Amino acid sequence: MAIMDDALIVGAGPAGLAAAVQLRRYGRTIRIFEAARPGGLLWNANRVENYPGFAKGVPGPTLARMFVRQLGTERITRQAVLELRWEADCFQAVTSEGVYTGRTAVIASGTRPRPLSGFAIPEELRRRVSYEVASLLAVRGQRVIIVGSGDAAFDYALNLGRRNSVIILNRGERVKCLPLLWDRAQACTAIQSRPSTTIQRLVSSADGGMTVECSSPSGQTIFQADALIGAIGREPQLDFISSPLLERLADFETRGILHLVGDVKNGIFRQSAIAVGDGIRAGMRIHQVLEENAYESDRFDG
Repeated sequence: MAIMDDALIVGAGPAGLAAAVQLRRYGRTIRIFEAARPGGLLWNANRVENYPGFAKGVPGPTLARMFVRQLGTERITRQAVLELRWEADCFQAVTSEGVYTGRTAVIASGTRPRPLSGFAIPEELRRRVSYEVASLLAVRGQRVIIVGSGDAAFDYALNLGRRNSVIILNRGERVKCLPLLWDRAQACTAIQSRPSTTIQRLVSSADGGMTVECSSPSGQTIFQADALIGAIGREPQLDFISSPLLERLADFETRGILHLVGDVKNGIFRQSAIAVGDGIRAGMRIHQVLEENAYESDRFDG
């Protein structure tokens, strides 16, 4: 095992990075785990408009780069945590390359997308189906279909609609996004919104793309697409936490040695500013607990 760190941080999105920045200010040893690109879902965001200090908003990727630059990538271990457990009076993060130990832990693992359902995705089309927009930001002249009716679906559409044609499929009639996103989408001629439209089948098309067969109020509707994006919600990413540790989460949180921060615990309140606040608070609390534990240890030894 490696030398024990003061804190193991699982996830390098806004919450995990903020916790790391705060702990670094105290001189604490930290290890952040992130198998994907540091910055989290900010890489998908068209524009973050409620982050203090940016009166006109800031593109998500720009904010992500600023967060990562402040901490530095040398502090990030580019490995996925396969299991987080509590053994031998410490937290242990198990990866494919080893086991890392820490006195405390921060779970900033964020969320995973809810998978599209109700139709089969042929093997040959799987590469054309995704749940995030970051990998498509450089494409031009593509036909993109987005499934969803919330903020993410419309933010994705606005991001891609500058250079591509976009169709948003909403299985219901009511749009759930912010009114300002709806207004912007309506003003963009490259974006169409189709209510009460549900995908029934995907088929490879002759031009190398895919044919998307849907049911709609007017009957069967067929669209041609180069890419399909699911934006129908997200759920906490917690499957790497061992069962014994899950059972003791509440106890460890009360003791201040384990913290769930950011999107992994915030439900519908998934906002960068909230995540950052969570991370800062966790970093401050961890330092406080470690100081108290050190004092108690010194008093006992004396």
